[in-house]
Amino acid sequence: MRPNGAHRVTHEPLKHPFDRRALLLGAGAFGIGLSLPSCRSSGLDKPPSGDELFGHLRDDSASVAPVSEPERALRRARLASLLRAAQADALVLEGGATMTYLSGVSWGKSERLFALAVLADGSHFWLVPAFEASRARGLVEGIDRPGGALVTWNEDEYATPVLAAALRHRRVERVLVEPQLRHVFADRLSEEFGRERVSSGETVVAALRSVKDAHELALMERANELTKIAIGSVAESLTPGLTGTEIGARMELAHTRLGMRAPWNLSLIGPAAALPHGDSDRRRLARGDVILIDTGAALHGYQSDVTRTWIFGDAPNVEAERVWQTVRDTQRAAIDAIRAGVEARVIDGVARTFVASRGFDGGYRDFTHRLGHGIGLEGHEHPYFDGGNRTILQPGMTLSVEPGLYFPGRFGVRIEDIVVVETSGARVFGREQENARSPA
Repeated sequence: MRPNGAHRVTHEPLKHPFDRRALLLGAGAFGIGLSLPSCRSSGLDKPPSGDELFGHLRDDSASVAPVSEPERALRRARLASLLRAAQADALVLEGGATMTYLSGVSWGKSERLFALAVLADGSHFWLVPAFEASRARGLVEGIDRPGGALVTWNEDEYATPVLAAALRHRRVERVLVEPQLRHVFADRLSEEFGRERVSSGETVVAALRSVKDAHELALMERANELTKIAIGSVAESLTPGLTGTEIGARMELAHTRLGMRAPWNLSLIGPAAALPHGDSDRRRLARGDVILIDTGAALHGYQSDVTRTWIFGDAPNVEAERVWQTVRDTQRAAIDAIRAGVEARVIDGVARTFVASRGFDGGYRDFTHRLGHGIGLEGHEHPYFDGGNRTILQPGMTLSVEPGLYFPGRFGVRIEDIVVVETSGARVFGREQENARSPA
């Protein structure tokens, strides 16, 4: 469960259940040195350095190859086929995950529209502010680049009339807009092109991206394995007196050492864990405290998302252990129910029924959020495990399974793993948590 505004900042390699012969490239051998903020944990006269904490971790980003341009070209061809099936002639999108998925190009959003149009005939073109044309060419032209014509617009004209003219020139009749295209541009395009000829491309984009191929699954599995290694390493480093913020800095360091990008985390102690998206507070870790770490990072753009809750130290906490066991059993019941052909909402219902069977509220009082979300290039994407989602699960869909029980002012427990849907079940990426005393 990657929250908005989450903090950003070896064990032996895990076994892989699939053949990576075409994907493995040999792991890198060098870690990344990083200093930590002041760490006022008890018993320490000075903050430990990164080398002292995680010197055993090494950059593993080369263990799976990034997605190549030939793979992205196949994606654009598949999109063209989906457009024809939907009786549409083009999909228009701006910078974001779908643009990256189709082209490998990343471009920030601003008041100036930079867009990609993919046509049902298999071609594509770019709409580019004229003064940015040189920079755009550097991103789209050359080896391992998507190519495509650049259609430019100047500062004394609006982007959408130029886009509409370029679409008409290519004999486009019906246009779909990517769901994340901002309304201001979708609305202006509708005015220029005809509102009856412009509609949402949500269904097409979901069909394009929700089922992952073997390479995507390899990237996602390794990303989640590495995040679990990072959590385990941080857990081994913990001492009484640390704050959630200081623990979060260690999570960022561990991810960075492993070669992952854009790490984020929520590291919550005791009552802070009772808020699913709670912020780290000033409370210092003590033996017997519940600690919840929700964290992830990117491996060649593909996201991990793992939550572990455990009881720190050897002090007894019988109530927390009982709740932990209920959450873990709920997660296992939900995972066991996942298989191709089942509606997503059914899995959320399985989890709530199980929670109720253990004496907790099966609605949204104790288990306050949906069971899970899709994940890939985005931390949250289609489909979702919620009570209203009628999406039929298909092999290759990847989702989080993250039940939680929360008791304000006391503690909360959430356990989250990413799974891939298979024909007759689901497979978890990496190790599952075994008990309430360790995140491993």
